[in-house]
Amino acid sequence: MNINIYKGEALEGVRRAAQKSAYVLAKLCETVVPGMSTLDVDRIAAEYIRETGGKSAFLNYHGYPGHICCSINDVVVHGIGRPDVIIQPGDIVSLDVGVTVDGYTGDNARSIVAGGVFTDLSKRLIETTRDALTKGIDAARAGNRVSDIGAAIEKHVVANGFSVVRDMVGHGCGKDMHEDPQVPNFKTLGPSPVLKEGMILAIEPMVNAGTWKIEIDRKDKWTVRTKDGSLSAHFEHQVLITPHEAEVLTWPKIV
Repeated sequence: MNINIYKGEALEGVRRAAQKSAYVLAKLCETVVPGMSTLDVDRIAAEYIRETGGKSAFLNYHGYPGHICCSINDVVVHGIGRPDVIIQPGDIVSLDVGVTVDGYTGDNARSIVAGGVFTDLSKRLIETTRDALTKGIDAARAGNRVSDIGAAIEKHVVANGFSVVRDMVGHGCGKDMHEDPQVPNFKTLGPSPVLKEGMILAIEPMVNAGTWKIEIDRKDKWTVRTKDGSLSAHFEHQVLITPHEAEVLTWPKIV
């Protein structure tokens, strides 16, 4: 395992990329409305990314065909923009945005409800996932272990009657989109890396209303769905480990 420690210009490079990624995600969350196709969302995201002077970190990554991930309802992650997938009022829309600038990458995600038409279930699921991310970030302190993050996330999710996806996890993120260490969103046993000042992690709970089990679309080889067809939500922030509380690099500020 090779865990990067960021400081100086490298850290500032990640900060810039993270802010551009946060800007695009914030703009998208304001833009998405019922009646749009997920391909519309992807094309608009591409324009927002170009505005920042960056590039999509996702496009052509291991062959991924989209600029972002736009995942609807039972799609957990890796939803590809399609002209025939039309966003309906009340749909859970999970938006995952990665932007690369000058060799550094920012990565963040958020779930919203199209048109603000919440059900009790969608409201609880989204709030639980968002708050689970906060719990994970609170545990991301120098001297703690990576496993403390997942334990905090899972405890909150299970207490609220939902389940944490176990086959997909968070990760280091800086020079490359996926770096060591992996950051599970659930309690793990055995050795776990100690969190050190300068580590940068993408913490991203994916939470299902039903089973934690998932399946990958056999046709496109990308789209990840809940195995039982239940709703899913996804929140992600990129954080810097400091001697005190973690610094959230993807709070939207400026471009």
